[in-house]
Amino acid sequence: MRYVVITLLALSVLIVSWSARAIEEPAYSVVQSWEDESIEIRDYESRLLAVTDMSEGSNSGFRVLAGYIFGGNEREQEIAMTAPVQSTMPNENDAEMAFVVPSEFALEDLPTPNDARVGFREEPAYRAAVIRFSGWMSDKKAERHWQKLRQFLAEQGIQPLGEPTLNQYNPPWTPPFMRRNEIIVAVAQ
Repeated sequence: MRYVVITLLALSVLIVSWSARAIEEPAYSVVQSWEDESIEIRDYESRLLAVTDMSEGSNSGFRVLAGYIFGGNEREQEIAMTAPVQSTMPNENDAEMAFVVPSEFALEDLPTPNDARVGFREEPAYRAAVIRFSGWMSDKKAERHWQKLRQFLAEQGIQPLGEPTLNQYNPPWTPPFMRRNEIIVAVAQ
């Protein structure tokens, strides 16, 4: 019985790892990293976001965007899921959630959403500071990592620009120890 449980767990880990690698992520290059701090400075390429507000909570934002990519548009076209799911930090005004649109699409190629709450925004290339961590997400955990990143950037003399975003990369069934979360904030170059 123990062998069966271990085999099933190992198989689950492989499937989750494989499926996470199959999802497109925004293109970036690492400028500098501090391995012991799980912090990097990255240069991100420009990207296109599908966005919605989260005035009714994060679950509503996810449902609105998922509805669009799963065919809730004028062409009933399914659009591939990407990672991460990006959201404003907890307790921010004008809370927003965003999916990165697959790189194969330009703004003019996207089907019109059936739901008027879905919008699009082109984001230019930028430099960002990133802190990576695992586990289930909570407002308290996100805030703790954001404060750690802010303190680290201050010690390094790096100036954050604007507000940070919370970025979650994994499907809900991913075990906590395998989950990838990041706080990302634009920084001066």
